[in-house]
Amino acid sequence: MAGTTLCTDTSEAVELFKAQGLYLKPIAKLTVCVQLPKLKEMGKSISNWEVMEKIKRMAKPHSFVSLKIIKSTMEFMRLEGEAETKTEIKAIIQCLDGRTIKLSGFPEVLKVKAAEAKVSHPSQHDWDSFFRDAKNMNEMKPGERPDTIHVKDLPTKWFSHRQKDRPSEQVVKRVFENFGEVRCLDIPMLDPYRKEMTAVKSNGLQTFSFNTGITFDLYVQYKEYISFVKAMDSLRGMKLLYVADDEEEKAYTSCIKVDFDKTKHLSDRSIKKRRMEREKLEQLEREREEKVRKEREEEEKRIEEEKRKKEEEEKEKERKRVEKLEKREKRRREREEKRRLKAQERKRLEEERQYQAKIQMEERRFLVAQRKLESIRLLGELFSRIKAEKLSNDLVQRELELEVERRKQLEEEKRIKEDMKKRKLEAKKRRKEELRHHETELREKILKNWKDKFCVHTQEEKKEEEMRERLRKRLQGKKILKSAAVKPNFTKVTASSEVRPAPSPPDWRQRGEEWIREEYQNKVLPKDRRLKKQAGHRLHKGMPYNPHMEWKKRLKRKESEMRRWKEWMEWKKQFLYWKHKFSIPVPYVD
Repeated sequence: MAGTTLCTDTSEAVELFKAQGLYLKPIAKLTVCVQLPKLKEMGKSISNWEVMEKIKRMAKPHSFVSLKIIKSTMEFMRLEGEAETKTEIKAIIQCLDGRTIKLSGFPEVLKVKAAEAKVSHPSQHDWDSFFRDAKNMNEMKPGERPDTIHVKDLPTKWFSHRQKDRPSEQVVKRVFENFGEVRCLDIPMLDPYRKEMTAVKSNGLQTFSFNTGITFDLYVQYKEYISFVKAMDSLRGMKLLYVADDEEEKAYTSCIKVDFDKTKHLSDRSIKKRRMEREKLEQLEREREEKVRKEREEEEKRIEEEKRKKEEEEKEKERKRVEKLEKREKRRREREEKRRLKAQERKRLEEERQYQAKIQMEERRFLVAQRKLESIRLLGELFSRIKAEKLSNDLVQRELELEVERRKQLEEEKRIKEDMKKRKLEAKKRRKEELRHHETELREKILKNWKDKFCVHTQEEKKEEEMRERLRKRLQGKKILKSAAVKPNFTKVTASSEVRPAPSPPDWRQRGEEWIREEYQNKVLPKDRRLKKQAGHRLHKGMPYNPHMEWKKRLKRKESEMRRWKEWMEWKKQFLYWKHKFSIPVPYVD
């Protein structure tokens, strides 16, 4: 709504008419004067926005509802600010008065002065002096004495009842009856003829500037002087507060202009003048309506006559159009008959021409087929001779290639046998190494069991045993992955009361070596045997044997076998590395 602002603090509100949600709130304004420096350089200017931002920053933690510049000269700049309450205005004045600000680009500091702004509102002296000095006023008559208030910029929606875009006279009267009994009330916005009334100041009439309907003006005349004074005193320095009757209960404020009537607007003579003017306008309105009605009737008659003539003309046009269409249809049928006869003649001639062309085409096809048959027989004889020559050459070339392939195959088998011998020797060496390592481990276990039996331990072994016992106690009650731990050796009492260690579980390092051997024996060797068997099966079945292709397949198998062997050797190296790294067993806890 234009001219209204959101209100966040309603502590200073005074009730005006609670049923409509209307209150009065004091206007809290102050003026700030900033002394400007002298501009010594041409083209240099002072930013109004920067000055306002500096003032707002100085007033923190307090804030302005609005801040605007009302006057700006070369020597000073005057601003007007508004706050929510009077107490906040005093705090802002204390923050601003006597302070200095510095603008960017100017070495001088600017002095700031702040004071509470005076609200322009007529006092009792003003209306007493006005009516005393006025010569055309009679204080014995209502409307020509201080008894009428003129209020401007009242929000329309705040005083509406059912029609939201128009104020209600009953609501306005109930609101202003709080100050006293109302004698007369006038809202120019509700008078539809007020815009057309002429302004003759000598006769006591006045024109009004009608806005879009957001705000309206009001004249209130009280019966008693004391009611007038009470209303003027209550509205002095106040703005209108409206509390919305909804779930959010938002509050809005609007500044209104209050003054006493100086134009005898609600005097008996002015009211009578307006009533007479209104009657004249109503009479003129009725005459205009009658005139418009007659003109409308004449226009309807004229339109009806034109419509009738137009219908007759259309009927005549329709009759002529039908006749024209019938003639056109007759000519069209005649043309179609001629075209049909011509098309039949053309079709007959075209069929005869196609029949002759078909006969010629069949004769030509027969001649071409005869020539093709002769050519095929000639080419067949030539190709048979070329084929015999080619077969003889191919047999010689094939015998040479088979001899070369046989020699290569013999060399490859010899090389493979040598590789197999080398691998067997290496496997024997690895087996000896594994047996030697296993023998060493068995010796260590026997020695350890002997020491446990006869309690023969070195100082270092005792420390290691104590460390294992502490680690076992610390890990009691905790879950440990079985793959990363070793079960402890639990002892049991024999018949001879000897304390012997329980047999150790199979070592996971030894199982890793066995797994490598099993992988090689179960995957590599059977696959090689299966491939050899398949190759032999194909040969026994009588399938064509291609030495070159068999050699290629065998080479691929050897390459894949060597690749797998390298991978397993790499895995074994990793296994031996971790076996050496984790040589100290970790107690196993269930």
